[in-house]
Amino acid sequence: MIMRGRIGGLHSSRSFAIPFTRPARYPDVFPVPKAAYNCRVKGHLSISSTPSSYSNSLTTPKLFLYSTFRAFSILHPLHYDGVYRELKSMRHQKPWLQALRERDVSLSAAAAEETGASATGPAAERVEIVESQTAVEKVAKVDTLQPKRMRDSFFKLVLPFTKDEWLVDTYVNATGQLRMGSLFQDLDALAGVISYKHTGPGPTIVTAAVDRISIISPLSDFCDLELSGFVSYVGRSSMEITIEVRKLGELREGEKPLLLTCAFTMVALDPVTNNPIPISPLIVETEEEKRVFKRGEEYKKAKKALAEVALSKQTPNAEESDIIHGLWLQTSQYNGLKDKSPSNIIYMSDTHINSTAIMQPQYRNRYSFMIFGGYLMRSTFELAFCCCSASTRSRPTFISLDPSTFLAPVPVGSVLYLDATVAYTEPGPGGKGTRVQVRVESKVRDVEHGTEKETGVFNYTFWVEREGVEVMPVTYSEFMDYIDARRRAAQQKLVINEMDDGTETRVTE
Repeated sequence: MIMRGRIGGLHSSRSFAIPFTRPARYPDVFPVPKAAYNCRVKGHLSISSTPSSYSNSLTTPKLFLYSTFRAFSILHPLHYDGVYRELKSMRHQKPWLQALRERDVSLSAAAAEETGASATGPAAERVEIVESQTAVEKVAKVDTLQPKRMRDSFFKLVLPFTKDEWLVDTYVNATGQLRMGSLFQDLDALAGVISYKHTGPGPTIVTAAVDRISIISPLSDFCDLELSGFVSYVGRSSMEITIEVRKLGELREGEKPLLLTCAFTMVALDPVTNNPIPISPLIVETEEEKRVFKRGEEYKKAKKALAEVALSKQTPNAEESDIIHGLWLQTSQYNGLKDKSPSNIIYMSDTHINSTAIMQPQYRNRYSFMIFGGYLMRSTFELAFCCCSASTRSRPTFISLDPSTFLAPVPVGSVLYLDATVAYTEPGPGGKGTRVQVRVESKVRDVEHGTEKETGVFNYTFWVEREGVEVMPVTYSEFMDYIDARRRAAQQKLVINEMDDGTETRVTE
């Protein structure tokens, strides 16, 4: 018979299969229990050849497992790669090696077509399979676009934290708090699931922007979380996905059930040309749906208006110019000597924190060769958290992610550069603590060609308990980042009544 199990250590785990032969003359050397099959080994396993006392009677050595060894036990299986299981459709659709083989076949077919050669054999058969699949996708893509209702795209799931401690284990940080970066990954995957419920499987759906993630009522204790969302606005090829995260179960007195709200902008692309393609229009029926649709329409117009007055297109206004001059006068008092500046002032240049990582296929999206957007959100958030903590010497509390845009995809195998900087600070609510805005710039470099491009800018707002912290820009570029962040802070104040201010005790970062 075959015994199967797993040898687990501190840093590694290896499966094994042992052909076990029990001589008929010695049936009681090791009675193997049925429960031992297909289990994980806890402890160490030793294997010995035939004992010396039996060596004269056996002609061939055989493997024996002694009953003095440590017993088998079943441990909880851990299967988690950063996205909750009900959202796996937005992750890997095929193994990485299979995706590589199919890409090589497609490239070979394209090269053969250019040279006029014809492919034959098993490779040609695989090309025919790929072409037939593409043909099916094209047929689905050219179908008449049928209008969809908001409720047609509605989707929800529950993270059962109160029922599964091992699930909680994958979402918490070193201090036992809920990792917001892990939750961001689920939100991005959920936005993708909702998008495909509206468009169908034909187009390629990508995350174009995160319009805002705001904490409404902080999580006071671990409970089940319900994630739900729907398509709330549709343009020609883009759609807005509105998502809410609500607390389930008993809440404390006065605690609101809504944890956070967020909105994603998703774009439908042609799978072959990667150009934007039309999507199904949205049917708006009830008064509530009309209000939601109009809000999305107005927000789209507001984004275009803000883009027209961006600092990359216009100079700072009179008020902002006065602020820049005042800050310059303040820094000139110290003659460039940072040691003479007050202890509450931190220079923007001293807050920089960088990270560099090669993008591995384990973090790819469902299209195999690009990195999952939720992974980028998690990475930028965690770097922003570290930047805020190191610069203010306080533990930050997340308040919101301001509107942020994904400017370009991040290919598997490329090198991702992240740079975080404290761009703006202001007193907290009622003068309590300090609100800190951290700007994270993302760039990607092609390892083969050495080209580099900007992939996005993310702006996170935190609250820290330390009071009176002031960030000080010096160069013109730093002043522009400061003014841009100040504008974002002013936009936040328009919705501050609906947002958490960061001062309450919570179990989230």
